[in-house]
Amino acid sequence: MLPIRPRKTLGEGGTPLVVRKIRGVRVFFKLEYLNPTGSFKDRGASLSITYARLKGYRRVVEDTSGNTGIAVTAYSRLYGIKPVIVMPEYAPKGKKQLVRALGGEIIETPTRGDAARKVLELANGEAFYVAHTWSPFFIIGASTIAYEAFEQGFHGGTVIAPIGSGGLFLGLYYGFKDLVDQGLMDESPFFVGVEGVSVTPIYNRLYGKPVVKGESTLADGVMVPNPPRTDEIVEALRKNNGRIILVDNNEILKALKDLYRLGFIVEPTSTLPYIALLKLIGEHVIDRGDEVLVPLTGSGLKTLDVFERYT
Repeated sequence: MLPIRPRKTLGEGGTPLVVRKIRGVRVFFKLEYLNPTGSFKDRGASLSITYARLKGYRRVVEDTSGNTGIAVTAYSRLYGIKPVIVMPEYAPKGKKQLVRALGGEIIETPTRGDAARKVLELANGEAFYVAHTWSPFFIIGASTIAYEAFEQGFHGGTVIAPIGSGGLFLGLYYGFKDLVDQGLMDESPFFVGVEGVSVTPIYNRLYGKPVVKGESTLADGVMVPNPPRTDEIVEALRKNNGRIILVDNNEILKALKDLYRLGFIVEPTSTLPYIALLKLIGEHVIDRGDEVLVPLTGSGLKTLDVFERYT
């Protein structure tokens, strides 16, 4: 199912699928934070950096709020490639420390949008721009989550995923579509996307600008104001009759404590699908006996400084 085969590996993929009953609902937690660098981004980074190496690049550049930078740095060093990572100043301290510890060079910018512009100045004929926000390698990488979840026992129901750049959401959407097209599943699951109240590009397109209080700055992984595949995400939601749910920092902190008590050591962005799950159960959109896939996207070990600061 993959367009290229990685020449080297850190052991990405094959993450556990843990089933828990939450208010009578069977929830399949896909533990993506147990990938080698602590997030699902390892799947796409493995493919992307393999491609860069096959094309002969010795330097890569990437803009990110954190997890992609860590993954790109680790896989670049695996292949002997120099990584330059552009990150917003407010990115979690732990993520910046890990990028540097892995051997990456960091350039900081005031905002995530500034990082996206700065990286274009750095990208040239001598550097490979990883561009995870629109790269097909990251969507294909995320599709393997759907394949694995199916092989591990999830065969339908509902899929809930956070939406930042949209790679994870689209990867899951196309991954389950592949399974339907191959006759392995009768129909695709119902899809729900989750955004933070601070940055709501997909919600805006579907429903108009929301009137909300609070902020969602803790969910740094979805602070992407202009996802390049917005049209594609919106089309996928409309075809699937899916929906978007918004969450704020207060909900994130409460959910983070819940997930810790369940034994899942995740970062704040990972709480988004769990929060949406509870809301959908409360609205009876999801009922007792239903099955729901919830990917837990990133490790909390990189963001404990954030948790300490807010509690």
